[in-house]
Amino acid sequence: MKTKRQAKIVELIQKNEIETQEELSAYLEKEGFQVTQATVSRDIRELKLTKIAMSDGRQKYAALQETNEDLAQKYARVFHDGFVSMDLAQNLLVIKTVSGMAMAVAAALDALHMQEILGCIAGDDTIMCAIRTTDDAEKVMARLKKIIEE
Repeated sequence: MKTKRQAKIVELIQKNEIETQEELSAYLEKEGFQVTQATVSRDIRELKLTKIAMSDGRQKYAALQETNEDLAQKYARVFHDGFVSMDLAQNLLVIKTVSGMAMAVAAALDALHMQEILGCIAGDDTIMCAIRTTDDAEKVMARLKKIIEE
């Protein structure tokens, strides 16, 4: 739920000129998220949001640009947190996730830019990754195991 909510926050601040935590809370509630002020405040801090000046002098929330290393660590954490199991069928890697996390974990996999992965399809708790070759599939599986073990 936290991952989905935080993804929605980033989407909302990119699409709207949100000036206050109260406005952000209202947008989240319209999207079906029940949040407290403390939760919104914590999400803002964790997402490293900041306020930037608009042309009219008002301020709005914006996401700080993060380094590739910061982003890679976040994606690895999303993968780690949502992961349940994985199995290989020749060049198809099937990953089981916590219920409702498959799309977030698949997005994290895509963001890790593993050249061997041609693409991922995600459901609610299952991801299917098409990998170029069976040798590549074993390499990908080994790299993902390292992420899980960290």
